[in-house]
Amino acid sequence: MSTQPLPRRAHLITPEGEQALKDEHDFLWRTERPRVTQQVSDAAKLGDRSENAEYIYGKKRLRQIDSRLRFLRKRLEQVTVVERRPDNPQKVYFGAWIVLEDEDGALHRYRIVGEDEIDLPRGYISVDAPLARGLLGKSVGDDVSVRLPKGEVEYYIESVNYDVPDWDPGRQTQSRWVED
Repeated sequence: MSTQPLPRRAHLITPEGEQALKDEHDFLWRTERPRVTQQVSDAAKLGDRSENAEYIYGKKRLRQIDSRLRFLRKRLEQVTVVERRPDNPQKVYFGAWIVLEDEDGALHRYRIVGEDEIDLPRGYISVDAPLARGLLGKSVGDDVSVRLPKGEVEYYIESVNYDVPDWDPGRQTQSRWVED
């Protein structure tokens, strides 16, 4: 077992990610928890609670909801929302949508986001991921060598964008950068 400490994690989040966490908290607090509380209350009225599956399951579900609510409150306090576009939009920074070309000419599309926003089918990778770390600070047109778990990989940075590109599967969400 390695005695190396884990790398420091960046507790960053995009404005869209922060809103998603707030929306989840709001849904759990205002909709899901009252609904489950009512179900538990109704199940408790049925009599013997020790053999009442609806009551037992409902109490377990309430504990899960309360645990998630506590996590979301703490997480929202921990994260730093990156609300401003970088001064140089040609460089790769947090929140960027990037198009890379590999050695075989295949295009790869990613967005660098916080750990709460990772969505691999959409190409959303953590700022703490080896690929993201290798790209940070690089510019459009740069050839970049990135050390990944599968080995050293060469990429060419085709484009960097800070507005939602057409190719993003979550296109319906607009970026929420604060304008100067």
